[in-house]
Amino acid sequence: MLTLTLMTESATFHLTNEQIELEEKLIKAAQVNSKDFEPLYKKYYERIANFVYRRVDNKDLAFEITSNVFYNALSNLSKYKPQGVPFSAWLFRIAVNELNLWFRKNKSQRTVSIDNDGLVELKESIEGNSSAEMDAQLFEALQTLEPEEIELIHMRYFEKHSFKEICDINGSGESANKMKVYRILEKLKSKLAVISK
Repeated sequence: MLTLTLMTESATFHLTNEQIELEEKLIKAAQVNSKDFEPLYKKYYERIANFVYRRVDNKDLAFEITSNVFYNALSNLSKYKPQGVPFSAWLFRIAVNELNLWFRKNKSQRTVSIDNDGLVELKESIEGNSSAEMDAQLFEALQTLEPEEIELIHMRYFEKHSFKEICDINGSGESANKMKVYRILEKLKSKLAVISK
């Protein structure tokens, strides 16, 4: 089951090369002394918590999963190797894994937070009209997607991640992510054609 909720906030996830280099110094310090993890924690806690909350729509659960994300990050920090991408990509990957683990374990419903801009862009991508009827049909079609497909659509259209950022988060190649999104859009288009009849 999928719950759709309205999202009112968007964020950007880009860092300059200088910011990435500074972040890598913070990571190296935290790898030597775990107390030095605090600046990274403070920098990313809110974004990771919001990312998790938009998927579970439950504050207590979001705090619990976010705590697990940072516990796992700190526990595995010695294994982290900078790859020229923001540290947040690694944290988001841990968050996605924690969320998937929780959903599999609890067989619970997923939440997708939407915003009007993302919805308009998604409808344009599948060449749909902008009627209220189309919105209802699109919500119905979205509920037929697999969890991994929902996650890609959510990151691309409602969280406004670039394909490069999605690649950094899920570890797949950029062209592979583009192809997956294209296939999902085609799948939604087919579902809408069936629903609208």
